[in-house]
Amino acid sequence: MLKFSKLFHKGGSDSDVYEDGIIPTSDQRSFLISCKNKVREHLRARIRRATKEELGMDRVVEPRFRTQGSWAYNTCVIPERTPPQEMDWDFGVYLPVTVWEENGPPHAMAKAYFELVEYALEDLCAQENWKVLSGKDTCIRIQVANWAHLDIPLYAAPEDEFEKVRERVDLAEARAVLMRKSEGLMDAVAFDFAMNQIQEQQWEDLDHVVMATRSGEWKASDPEVVANWFRDRVEEHGEQLRRVCRYLKAWRDFHWVSGGPTSVSIMIAAAQKFERRPGRDDIAVEEAARYLGQIFLGDIYEEGIDNGKEDFNRLNEEDRRLTSTRLKILASTMEGSRSLHEFQKSDVIRQLRGQFGTRIPNDVSLIELDAGADAIRNTAPLRVAPPVVPSTKAG
Repeated sequence: MLKFSKLFHKGGSDSDVYEDGIIPTSDQRSFLISCKNKVREHLRARIRRATKEELGMDRVVEPRFRTQGSWAYNTCVIPERTPPQEMDWDFGVYLPVTVWEENGPPHAMAKAYFELVEYALEDLCAQENWKVLSGKDTCIRIQVANWAHLDIPLYAAPEDEFEKVRERVDLAEARAVLMRKSEGLMDAVAFDFAMNQIQEQQWEDLDHVVMATRSGEWKASDPEVVANWFRDRVEEHGEQLRRVCRYLKAWRDFHWVSGGPTSVSIMIAAAQKFERRPGRDDIAVEEAARYLGQIFLGDIYEEGIDNGKEDFNRLNEEDRRLTSTRLKILASTMEGSRSLHEFQKSDVIRQLRGQFGTRIPNDVSLIELDAGADAIRNTAPLRVAPPVVPSTKAG
């Protein structure tokens, strides 16, 4: 038996393994943080002014912002093919519901929200030589490089929830600093049609964080719920869980130029049945792939996220079967590679590169013999029936 965990994760500043090949570089991170900060400062000033001058508020309201998605979970990876695959930074804009409910009906204000922010961003994009991509219904996308974009979803929150956003932003930014240190399309006709199809919303219905859509709806959506749930799972299982999520996302990008299972569905499914395997990222990936190969055939719910209301598996039936098949092949390849002999180390690398690409290092010295103690330590315990003890009589 062989173990090849060090092909994935080795630790130390001098490592050159799969993990190091898929984590965003410091230059990429710095560039995206700079872009995000420019958006924040530009929108903060423009929206502050608009709340009084354009929306007629009796006071200036300052928006708040929150990094979301893979950069909040710290699971972002460098895409396999750039372009067309891209790195993205999700950066939410938050305003209190009162800004909008005092100015008109919900559907009109959702549309006005989009128009306000999108128009404000056009000046910045012209200045920075970026491009606003206005086709998405759930966010404003800004192309900041041929390898990266910012997605800017727009939220409204009740006053008490809005007051918490800044605290969460500060905490998220503090975590990001510590982590960096430790790691070194709708036209007017379509809009009118859509508005006639949806049920009229009332402001009193919007008692939680909601996301504006370009088509005029407000959808219940608080991404911090997912972020908190995942942070709890990492607290429970350790950083190995986060690494496995990164490996599986990079594996996805290798097998799908576009489409495939979403990053959040991979993350949630991997965390649901995760078992820590100390020093054995190879086994942890194999077991996660085996579980995901089963669960992606059906819906993916999580009771710990909004009481299990949302199905995170967005794939159709055909794509679910394809995803399941590819994940099962991954699991069997990992298991088969572990079963090879010492003289077949080069075959291990060849098989793993067939699953993960050439970012798997071509270094047989990172493949070791699997000592018996490792095998025992990383084998899940079996439940056995207690022995039957017959009754006895003393004397």
